[in-house]
Order: sequence, then C-alpha cells, then structure tokens
Amino acid sequence: MGSDAEHETLDFMLAQVCKLHRARADTLLETLGLYQGQPHVLFALWGQDGQTHRELAAQLHVRAATMTKMVQRMERAGFVERRADPEDQRVSRVYLTEAGRTVRSDMEQVWRTLEAETFADFTLEERVLLRRFFLHMRSNLLRVASNQREP
Repeated sequence: MGSDAEHETLDFMLAQVCKLHRARADTLLETLGLYQGQPHVLFALWGQDGQTHRELAAQLHVRAATMTKMVQRMERAGFVERRADPEDQRVSRVYLTEAGRTVRSDMEQVWRTLEAETFADFTLEERVLLRRFFLHMRSNLLRVASNQREP
C-alpha cells in the first residue's frame, strides 16, 4: 500500500479527480442511453455527418475494430445508421438518425450539470485561475507528446 503522502501528491489527486469526473459523466450519460466513447462519436458526426468507420476511428484515436463495435451499439440504440457509400459499396458511412440529432440538447444539459456539480462553490476568480492551470498542464503534456513523436 502507498503512504498517505503519496495520496496527497498533485498527480494522485488529479488522477482521482479525473476518475471521479469520468464516473459521474458516465452515470449522467447512461440516463440518455449513451456509454463511454459514444458522445465523442456524436460530436464528430455533428461536425460532419456521413463519415466512414476509418475516418471516425482516426479522428477519435481508437482502433477500427473498436469503432465498429461502438457504431454497432449506437445503431442498435437508434442514434446512428450505416449506409453503403454510393461510390464504393465496400465502404459504409455512419449517419446520425433523428434520435442522434435530437440527443444533442440533452447531452449539452448533461455537460452543464456536470460542470455545475464539479465546480460548485468555486468563485469566478478560482474558475479563471483553474482554467489557466488546466491550459498550462495541457500545453506541457502536448509539448512532451509531440517531442516523443519526433525521430
């Protein structure tokens, strides 16, 4: 077991907050019939409907097989439908259904609820400062990630 000091590190606390945030988001999204990863597919399709599995997988940084399973589940739930590409029958494209389009307002409400719950009792100044910290952390991690990809 780790020491109490390890559980007070910034890294541990950030990981714990991220895990709790993800769990709460999952709980709220499940009320809409959406599961982990699926909101990202919807966001991608709201931006450009009719993408291929391969395009969605690349955009969301997941394996093609993972995307196929996710799309199948979303199709069974009625959020998307697959149609053959008119120019290449071997390729299927993913399109939003009416349910996939209308769930957007409910999803936006989920995100507002999650943000309100997460940042309850924070002052405006604290939110501004926290946003600055998040931007700085993201910049640090993006820099490290881009350095890892260089030869």
